[in-house]
Amino acid sequence: MIFETIISRTPILKGWSSDQKYCAVTADGMKYLLRISAADCLDRKMGEFQRMQRVAELGIPMVLPLEIGRCDEGTYTIQSWIDGDDAQTLIPIYSEQKQYAFGLDAGRILKKIHTIATPEGTPAWEPRFQAKIDRKIAMYKSCPLKYEGGEAFLEYLAINRHLLRGRPQTYQHGDYHIGNMMLDRKGTLVIIDFDKDDFGDPWEEFNRIVWSAQVAPAFASGVVDGYFDAEVPIAFWKLLALYICSNTLSSLPWAIPFGDGEIKIMCAQAAQVLEWYDNMKNVVPKWYCKPKREE
Repeated sequence: MIFETIISRTPILKGWSSDQKYCAVTADGMKYLLRISAADCLDRKMGEFQRMQRVAELGIPMVLPLEIGRCDEGTYTIQSWIDGDDAQTLIPIYSEQKQYAFGLDAGRILKKIHTIATPEGTPAWEPRFQAKIDRKIAMYKSCPLKYEGGEAFLEYLAINRHLLRGRPQTYQHGDYHIGNMMLDRKGTLVIIDFDKDDFGDPWEEFNRIVWSAQVAPAFASGVVDGYFDAEVPIAFWKLLALYICSNTLSSLPWAIPFGDGEIKIMCAQAAQVLEWYDNMKNVVPKWYCKPKREE
């Protein structure tokens, strides 16, 4: 049992997860990622652990699930320690060509993740997401603050909700963007933080690409091209715009309890989304491009 051999812990304060996270060191000097959740989370965490095992079987570079159990503090999981740095910090330093190459890797990895099928009996996607859109619109309309130009999001959703009809479902990482990736010491892109995993439309997984595009547009472009092998259907762009509209609407009411800092971040992000999409009139965002070849 790895947990029983831990001799020291260093808290990890990054991220929004409710888990307590630590760099744990065992008696033999090995490092691991230790996550501790509430005691009543065992069943949910066991499901997450087993799904991560299935993803790991695909051979993708990722944080590996190693052990799960109960402890005095609640439910613990132990994952492999990634010796490296945050992709969000490192990738923007590289040339656009290298950023794009990392994005191609991320897109191909995501394509593999989406080969995991949904369990039988999973509710159909369209009614699930239609209900989610309704909730998010209601949240936004009852919010005391509004985005400048936010009507464009509401109009796009109203016109394009039919695009959800007949969409397939697969396993989803749940929070797939540059902030949940690392570069190890060999320069390999590694995927982390599977704690929001789910099942749903594989194209909805791209709704977090806004975060990647803000940091490194060439990387975000590579993610899309890597996933689609550079043949991106217009249907994808139309549906992605719908998912981004939905996400953006709910971001403002979500931010209010966290104070002015988060409110400003979400307002700035909404303004940037409107600029990328010409107030939702063009479905291919301005950040999408192929970098010029290095001479």
